[in-house]
Amino acid sequence: MHQDYGDKLVWLSSLIQRRYAQICAGHDLTPAQATLLCAVKDEPQRMGGLAASLGITKNALTQLVDRTERRGLVRRDSREPDRRITALSVTAAGKELAEAVYAEVTKRLPDIADVLDADDQRHLERIATAMVEASASPARDTMTSQHAKD
Repeated sequence: MHQDYGDKLVWLSSLIQRRYAQICAGHDLTPAQATLLCAVKDEPQRMGGLAASLGITKNALTQLVDRTERRGLVRRDSREPDRRITALSVTAAGKELAEAVYAEVTKRLPDIADVLDADDQRHLERIATAMVEASASPARDTMTSQHAKD
C-alpha cells in the first residue's frame, strides 16, 4: 500500500506541476521564471539566499536571472559595501507580471480538487496547510509570507 500511496503522490505532484506550467505559459513565463518573480516581488533578495530558498545552485540561479533580466523583469543591485554581494529585485513590469501569475495560480490551482466533494476539499486544504506549515523549506517560507501579504 505504501508504494501505491507514493505513486499517487507522484501523480498528484505531476498534476500540480502541469497546471502551474500551463498558468505560467499563459503569461509567457517558464515555471522557474514565475517562481523567481514571486520570490522577489515584495522585497529584494540576496542572490545567495535566493538560490538556497529556491533549491537551486548559484550557477543555475545566475542563468535564470540572466534570462529574466534580459526580459526587463528583474534587476541586480549591489548596494552592499562588498560589491560581490548582489540583491535581486523586481522591476515594475516584473512586479505586475508576478502579481498576475500569483493571483491566477492561487485562483486556478485549487481547481484540481474540483473532483472532490466539498467536505473532501476542506480536508485536503487542511492537510495541505498542515504539511506546508510543518515543512522547514526556506522556499516555503518565502511563498507562505507572500501569501500572507496578499
